[in-house]
Amino acid sequence: MSLVEVKGVSKRFGGLTAVSGVDLTVNAGEIHCLIGPNGAGKSTLFKLIVGLYPPTEGSILFDTVDITAERPYARVQRGMSIKMQAPSVFKELPVRQNIQTALQERLSGSERIAEEDRLLTLLNLAADCDKLAGALSHGQQQWLEIGMALALKPQLLLLDEPTAGMSPEETFKTGELIRSFNAEGMTVLVVEHDMAFVRQVAQRVTVLHLGRIFARGTLDSILQDEKVAEIYLGKTHAH
Repeated sequence: MSLVEVKGVSKRFGGLTAVSGVDLTVNAGEIHCLIGPNGAGKSTLFKLIVGLYPPTEGSILFDTVDITAERPYARVQRGMSIKMQAPSVFKELPVRQNIQTALQERLSGSERIAEEDRLLTLLNLAADCDKLAGALSHGQQQWLEIGMALALKPQLLLLDEPTAGMSPEETFKTGELIRSFNAEGMTVLVVEHDMAFVRQVAQRVTVLHLGRIFARGTLDSILQDEKVAEIYLGKTHAH
């Protein structure tokens, strides 16, 4: 069952075509990684899916509904939750209050407090719940923001380079966190270039190159594709 369908989507900025005729399906319940070298169009495609850019052509469906013209907040109301690359937590508020702010639309009273506790424990932030969010490490701020995205109980969690700037240990913990949400049934679409992380979490992979789909399939099939290795390592063979 597909949750997201991107059909023939292109995005042009003046004379530059950043994304060209892309078809992408994200199935319900999977962790799908979107990978590719710098400038491949990953972030542009991500912004098209979340509604930050309108496509020049093509359509985007979410849970069978055409959302091509919808604004980001309308997509969030339908069940998408988004974590962009740079953390945007409320740095001057305590950690718990950041989670509370994200939950208050959905829950109140003792139910909300119980859910705050559950998320703080899940994120390994329970011991730091009274600290100001700005005092957390970079990795912890990223986890806090993932927690705020989770607070919306989304059908689809969209993560743009969630491990950027993290240590290998933090990156591994982030992967385990994402796998735990997925085990509870959440669909996750991740834009990432850290291949160790992709190996840890991906169930299906789509490779973008120069704005087009270059390869797709299971991680093993992608890693065995010599053409994928070439675009990553910048090798070109004269035939």
